Amino acid sequence: MANIVCLTGRLTRDPDVRYKEDLAIARFALAVARPKMNGKEATSDFPSIIAFGKTAETAEKYLQKGKHIAIIGRIQTGNYTDKDGKKVYTTDVVAEKIEFLESKSSEQPKTESKIPEGFEQITDEQIPF
Repeated sequence: MANIVCLTGRLTRDPDVRYKEDLAIARFALAVARPKMNGKEATSDFPSIIAFGKTAETAEKYLQKGKHIAIIGRIQTGNYTDKDGKKVYTTDVVAEKIEFLESKSSEQPKTESKIPEGFEQITDEQIPF
């Protein structure tokens, strides 16, 4: 049996990175779209992601809200007792690999293209075919 998760989506917030001794721990959430089913409106899920060590350091350095990424990892469940004495159950995706799905050029603001002298800008509506 295998515990493998592959998700693609956009970060809902900047990663929260903390250090426990020398180990980096990053936490963030991913907005993952669900496909439309039976004509219903598309929805999204927001799984909690946690990364450790070098993967967490990479998240701290390169990820920010809105980035389109892929996560390969595993599901991890746990529990703890809150301050009111109630048991809380958790489910996280532990990221073992993060892939960037945007190129650097797509992140830079687009500049207006210069039209050479003697030419003019036209719109799609002006094209006769």
